[in-house]
Amino acid sequence: MRLTPDQIAQIRRIVAEQAGNDACVRLFGSRVDDHARGGDVDLLVELSGPVSDPAPLAARIAGRVSRLMAGRKVDVVLAAPNLEHLPIHDVARREGIPL
Repeated sequence: MRLTPDQIAQIRRIVAEQAGNDACVRLFGSRVDDHARGGDVDLLVELSGPVSDPAPLAARIAGRVSRLMAGRKVDVVLAAPNLEHLPIHDVARREGIPL
């Protein structure tokens, strides 16, 4: 995984502030490959309850994590009981690393 312990702690804090303390976050995509270089940050944020405004929530998390990482591109995928299940959710759960 190509995140520092401080970045992991800050990402956890940002997700908890924006999505609640029970939200779980996983890193997936190229950042889990220790031998890759560069790349964006792909996060799966899993919520136990429904989310009423998913797009603004994902955008707030992505923006704050991007600022934390000096403007690096950040993609946030949300999973919640009221949101459509997509194939990307399965990939992120299968290949992702819980933060």
